[in-house]
Amino acid sequence: MNTNDRPDTHLVHAKVTNTILGAAFKVHSRLGPGLLERPYHICLGHELQQLKLPFETEKLLPLEYEGITINLGYRVDFLVEDSVIVEVKAVHSLLPLHEAQLMSYLKLSKKRVGLLINFNVAHLRDGIRRRIMGY
Repeated sequence: MNTNDRPDTHLVHAKVTNTILGAAFKVHSRLGPGLLERPYHICLGHELQQLKLPFETEKLLPLEYEGITINLGYRVDFLVEDSVIVEVKAVHSLLPLHEAQLMSYLKLSKKRVGLLINFNVAHLRDGIRRRIMGY
C-alpha cells in the first residue's frame, strides 16, 4: 500500500485530530473567515466541550534548559487529551514562523502531534497543517 493511500487510522492520534478538525469545520462554517483569533478560539473550546474531549486551554509551557525551568509565558492554545497541541490563527496566510512555533511547542512539551488551524481562509481545508514530531 502506498503511504498516500493509508487510511487515517494509521496516523498518530487520528481519532483525536479528526474530532478536533470536525469541531473546527463546524466553527468555520458558522463564523466564516474575517474575525480576530479570539472568537475562533472561544468557539472551538465550546465545541470541544460539547464533544466531551478533555482539554486545557492557554496552557503554560515552560522552557527546560540544562536542569532549570524558565517560565517565559509561552502558552499553547489547546492541549487536547494530553496528546495533541492545537494552535489557532486568524491570519492572511500561514507563515513558516507559525509552523516553527508549533514545532517548538511540540518539542518543549514532548508531544508528537500538532494542528495549526488558520480560520481566516475561504475553505478551512486550506488553513490546516498537521505536524508530527518524530522522537
